[in-house]
Amino acid sequence: MRTPDTPVPRTWFITGARRGLGRAFALAALERGDRVAAASRGITRQDFDDRYADRLLVLPLDVTDRAAVFAAVDTAAEHFGRLDIVVNNAGSMSLGMIEEFTEAEARAQLDVNLFGAMWVCQAVLPHLRAQRSGHIVQISSIAALGGFPSTGMYSASKFALEGMSEALAMEAAPFGVKLSIVQPGGYWTDLYTSMSMATPKEEYAPLRAELEKQWAEDSVDSEPRLAAEALLKLVDSDDPPLRLLLGSMVYDLAFDLSRSRMATWAAWEQVSRAAEHAVPAPGSAD
Repeated sequence: MRTPDTPVPRTWFITGARRGLGRAFALAALERGDRVAAASRGITRQDFDDRYADRLLVLPLDVTDRAAVFAAVDTAAEHFGRLDIVVNNAGSMSLGMIEEFTEAEARAQLDVNLFGAMWVCQAVLPHLRAQRSGHIVQISSIAALGGFPSTGMYSASKFALEGMSEALAMEAAPFGVKLSIVQPGGYWTDLYTSMSMATPKEEYAPLRAELEKQWAEDSVDSEPRLAAEALLKLVDSDDPPLRLLLGSMVYDLAFDLSRSRMATWAAWEQVSRAAEHAVPAPGSAD
């Protein structure tokens, strides 16, 4: 377990570091004496205090540009000499019923939340494998626990991110590289104010009104610094988990959904088991 007064600073590569959770992660790392490569669209040195100048590298980056991602990662690794913690935080949110999305809108959601993270992972792995150490942290979402009305494409992007990440965790482990998926609940960031909306269809107006009422009554949002504190505990652990839930709402929802799914699977057990009976391959000799 690493403690805050550990003398050797670590190097972070954080996407989406200009605002919200990404900025909170970058500041938390800098304040404890670590070094940070902060990557984000439109980011500048003016986004951070001058006292961090000697330990901060600012990298303007669009994660959907694969070539630019590789160049940024190589620049960070050359500048600091190594990479220790990689946080895939860059993300966008598009709301709308599945029927309402255009092809371009659906692909744009996946380009940022899935492929952007994938390009970063591909770019950092050669560096982490060579040093046989490192920790990749994928910032997922409560939306990866289940699909909900109007968040279908956002959930799809986060489900895909988690499926890819589970496989990557096993592929990277033999090289000493760890991977964790973080599933946050609500935080006061610009995710909701900067999200895009599919063109609404009138048929879904009643459902949309019901959802807006639920969100107004049930929304629980916290300060980003709490997520940053949890992230520090995660990366300081000698045995970090594959998944970490952030927030009581997410924690309770994860267990509720898991229990419901297990109950359904159990109720349909006979049908599930009856669908499997091993037989020789078609056309094989007796």
